[in-house]
Amino acid sequence: MDFTFKIYEELLQALIGADYNFITFEEYFTLKDVEEPLVILRHDVDRKPYNAVVMAEIEKKHNVKASYYFRVVPEAWDTEVIKKIAELGHECGYHYEDLDLAKGDIDKAYEMAKKHLTMIKEFYPVQTICMHGSPLSPNDNKEVWRKYNYRDLGIIAEPYFDLDYEKVLYITDTGRAWNKTNVSVRDKVATSLSVNVKTTQQLIELIHEDHCPNQLMINTHPNRWNSSIVPWTKELVNQNLKNVIKYALIKIRK
Repeated sequence: MDFTFKIYEELLQALIGADYNFITFEEYFTLKDVEEPLVILRHDVDRKPYNAVVMAEIEKKHNVKASYYFRVVPEAWDTEVIKKIAELGHECGYHYEDLDLAKGDIDKAYEMAKKHLTMIKEFYPVQTICMHGSPLSPNDNKEVWRKYNYRDLGIIAEPYFDLDYEKVLYITDTGRAWNKTNVSVRDKVATSLSVNVKTTQQLIELIHEDHCPNQLMINTHPNRWNSSIVPWTKELVNQNLKNVIKYALIKIRK
């Protein structure tokens, strides 16, 4: 079984065994002279926020830090979860989707972003944000920053704008698969770096065999990871259905 908490822990152990330094996205831009190889663990908390706590506790067990990005919608917003993850020593940031929530109104979206950042800053001094893909929406949430500047809000970095993906290999579980770009509407980056990975076990083997670059960002969505058979199966079925819809959307929009 892939996408279980057990195999996620094995992935961490592989990275530790390969001497990767774990840093948060915030630290990537604030620390100096971080030794390579390095890895940024990014978690987009789309739904099932308690799953994020399970991941955060596994990471804490191995003295690993990660970056967690929280939506403000009901299916993801849980203040106790945010407080717990911050207490475990992880970075917390805003997984923004304000342009979608504002139905394409950029000025309204910016005002909403300021409000939502303030909400999360009650629990963590947020310095980074990360776009939520909103695949069913016609609005690309990143477009708000074509008019406004997130640095005016005290934000130092956003991964889709500020990382050099010719240096950093981006690996994401969007679509409940690794770098499955044909079902990823917006969670993709322009890069010449690539790895051919179908399973987490294959990713672990690549790390063991030293076939990965010296800088990695691994993005996971905690709701996709489960160890109990019922939620694991439910997520598998639901995601496969979503992938069909997203594949069709990509074709239509092209």
